Parts: sequence; C-alpha cells; structure tokens
Amino acid sequence: MDSTIPEPVARLVAAANSGDTQGFLDTFAPDGTVNDQGRVFTGRDEIQRWSDAEFIGMHVTLDVTADITTGEYTTFTATVGGDSFTGQSHFSFTVEDDLVEQMTITA
Repeated sequence: MDSTIPEPVARLVAAANSGDTQGFLDTFAPDGTVNDQGRVFTGRDEIQRWSDAEFIGMHVTLDVTADITTGEYTTFTATVGGDSFTGQSHFSFTVEDDLVEQMTITA
C-alpha cells in the first residue's frame, strides 16, 4: 500500500485483511459512519453489525490498486475478495484527529 494513505486508513485496511474486528472498529471515531452503496451505518455498534454480516464476517480482503489522498479525504480503488462481493470497488474516507469519520463504498 502506498505510504500516502493516512495511518488510520492503513490500519483499517490491515485490520480488515487480518479479520481483526476490534482493530477495524478502533479506527473509527465513536460517531463514525460507513456508507455502503447508500446504506449508512453510524457509530461503532451499527458498524460492527454491518461488518459482521457483510465485511469482516465475510472474510473480506482489500488489495489496494490505486489511491489518491487530498487533505482530509482519501480515495482508493481496491480489488475486494472474500465470501461475498468480489471485484473492484471504490472506497473514500474522511479522517479527523487520527480516526476515520466516514468510509464510503461505491462500485
């Protein structure tokens, strides 16, 4: 992964790839959000329920193939693997105070 990706996003990807649910959740601000194709999950409890059913619970892997970082916004393309959706997806992040405020996933 390119070193231009902010540390909280790099930790999030590493936690997802290793199946570390708590490490994944710890990258988010307490009121952080995941927007998965328009479905929004707010706070670590909702994010965990989503992740257990659709992300880490599905043994997701993220192979970052291209990234762009601009200020507080980070966007990357990844090849997604696992037991559910596989293929290319776009991820964008807002980071503040070393925590992920928002992660948005689009096809």
